Amino acid sequence: MQIVKEYVQHWYESGLDPDEYICHQKQGNTVEIEDAATGERQTVLSFCTNDVLGLVHEEAVKQGAIDAILKYGTSNSSCSVLSGRIDLHRQLEDEISAFKHLPHTQLFLNAWMAMQALMDAFCHLAIPVPGFQNTRETLILTDVLNHGCIVSAVVNAGTRSGKVFGNSPRTRVKAYRHCNMEDLARKLHRYARPGDRILVVSDAVFSMDGDIAPLLDMIGVLQKYEGSVLVMDEAHASGAIGATGRGIYEHFGILPSYAIERGVVPLIMTTFSKFAASAGAAISSHVAELKPLLNVSPTSIGTISLPPPTTAAALESIRIVRQQPERVQKLQENTRYLRSRLAENDFAAIGETNVVPVILPSEINPKVFGRQLLQERGLWVSPIWFIAKPRLRITVNALHTHEEMDRLVAGMVAVRDLLYKPTISA
Repeated sequence: MQIVKEYVQHWYESGLDPDEYICHQKQGNTVEIEDAATGERQTVLSFCTNDVLGLVHEEAVKQGAIDAILKYGTSNSSCSVLSGRIDLHRQLEDEISAFKHLPHTQLFLNAWMAMQALMDAFCHLAIPVPGFQNTRETLILTDVLNHGCIVSAVVNAGTRSGKVFGNSPRTRVKAYRHCNMEDLARKLHRYARPGDRILVVSDAVFSMDGDIAPLLDMIGVLQKYEGSVLVMDEAHASGAIGATGRGIYEHFGILPSYAIERGVVPLIMTTFSKFAASAGAAISSHVAELKPLLNVSPTSIGTISLPPPTTAAALESIRIVRQQPERVQKLQENTRYLRSRLAENDFAAIGETNVVPVILPSEINPKVFGRQLLQERGLWVSPIWFIAKPRLRITVNALHTHEEMDRLVAGMVAVRDLLYKPTISA
């Protein structure tokens, strides 16, 4: 542990450690927090929550979770395959399938486990079956800016538990440039071999840049490879893009059937921590046989199923989203408003969604900027300071008012004036 101690000491001395805040109470975007270092409390306006549609405090969602506890208790205490499956799981899977226009859905505790299960199930067929042998290798292509859950799953896809137990053929992984379809096509042409099983995986909305994957172009590239699989991680797309919040396919005015008709197999991962006021994830497909395979993957069979209150909260949230598309429209209107106000005040906001990354001048430490906003202005945003381009990561939600967004922009202008003194050349 000596190396760990020395590393963390240098980490803290370098100022890379995040400020820690403990939440004591919240209502909508108003949050009472405690500075873990000083013990001081303050009430702040949050622009860093992923509760994009404002459903966390919705009475129907809370009551659904309470009713589930009263009926089933707090946990299912087993995996789905054994004794952990409840009727709420079936209802939630059906609701997601209808929402995403893909008929077969499997639930998971979180996105990381869903992606791992997919690698086991697709690349290694989850468990060995007597009399069946797969001889085809898998080629995976992944966007270089994909979320950590994807990165973790694909870089280890060749050594997942299915590989260990099943001795299945090799899995090869290649990255392509961010949203660059010429590079994707080039990598496929270079690395795909006859007989390969091809899987391309991408965020639908990228969590740090707020931009959207070029879905139509991706399908156009992949339709040259009959039977290729396209996985879209819709963690930041569900409830946020598309006229009714159904995600990237709706955003581009198509259904998953558009991909199917072109010989591409669409898979969608839905997560519940952003738009569905809960936790957990799901993978949806039109291929019925994938669901039982996901269900018996080592990831699924080795842990408990989604707890009753979590399942019920997600179920009620998705029903509300389907019944009240105006929540999605409000979120999108708020996104446009804040982005326009930031542009008017010369802030460089990249992307196009409710994830609003603001690139700061290199002389400004985002951690210091965020701390000033919080302590002096009562505005809570997420500073990102450990990647190449320092930035603030602002998240807009459907509950923000124009007045609150104006307050945020005014606070950012004041802090920028305080911290940034540009050099004026003669």
